[in-house]
Amino acid sequence: METNSTNEQKESGEKEIIKEEQPIKFHWYLLGFVTTYFVSWLIPGIAFFTYVMLFFLPYFLETSNFILIFTELKPLLSLLLFPLVLIACVLLHLFFAAAVVKFWYGFTQRILPSKEGVIPRNVPSKTSSLYHIRSFLLKYPKNAVMKGMFPWVFTWIFNFIGSTEYGKGTTVEEEVCGDRFAITGENCYVGPNASLASHLVEGIFGNIYYFKVKLGDNCTVGAETPLAPGTELGDNSYVFPGAATLKFTEGKGGYYYFGMPIRKLFSRKLKKYLGLIDEDLERAEKLMEIQQKNKKEDD
Repeated sequence: METNSTNEQKESGEKEIIKEEQPIKFHWYLLGFVTTYFVSWLIPGIAFFTYVMLFFLPYFLETSNFILIFTELKPLLSLLLFPLVLIACVLLHLFFAAAVVKFWYGFTQRILPSKEGVIPRNVPSKTSSLYHIRSFLLKYPKNAVMKGMFPWVFTWIFNFIGSTEYGKGTTVEEEVCGDRFAITGENCYVGPNASLASHLVEGIFGNIYYFKVKLGDNCTVGAETPLAPGTELGDNSYVFPGAATLKFTEGKGGYYYFGMPIRKLFSRKLKKYLGLIDEDLERAEKLMEIQQKNKKEDD
């Protein structure tokens, strides 16, 4: 029966779906993680333990008289400098982690630059392999920043690596994506658990859609809001929390958006949604006119 059904498929001209496993290049993953982890901790670790052994231990921990800690200069300075040294070491760790990942990311870019498109997962290719390698490399600095003491340096870190283009004054809260192909203008805000999802896998064994997510100046993306690959929002756009976009959504600037998929929220619905009165809208329109006038004068 199986042979007959197969012959019938061949006779009807139906094409069989080719599925091949993508070879996992463990040496890339191992090399990337080991170098990033150890290099990023080497200099900060040496600096921290040098301070502890030469200053903090003899002048503070080994002080026999508790009163001397606050009356003598060296014990007091060693205590006061401890948090500053700790903060400096954490910043050094983030910098060296970003520097190592920048090196490897640039190395993969020289092999084959990242570009927009649909990446098949069922056919082994250099594009697919490098896509997964870059994803792995970027995970360490991303988690180190987002889960660390200084999450606000996220935009600087990934602009430094070269995988994103975040504009000046842009703030990105903790999110799943946002580490590649994210391009924003100035003074944008991406809320908690929003996603600038430049890459999206369609189904378990589906293709990878890999397209840039672009925001104009002064855009706000509310919490729990995924923006699909290829999404573009114009200047002064606001997406309410809990909304979502489809792939290749283009939103004009100066509008409020809500829903799944997003749609414009016009003045009548906006007033009802926010509980505003006409005077509030007039005041907002005047403020927007003043901002646009000032922007033209600056240009």
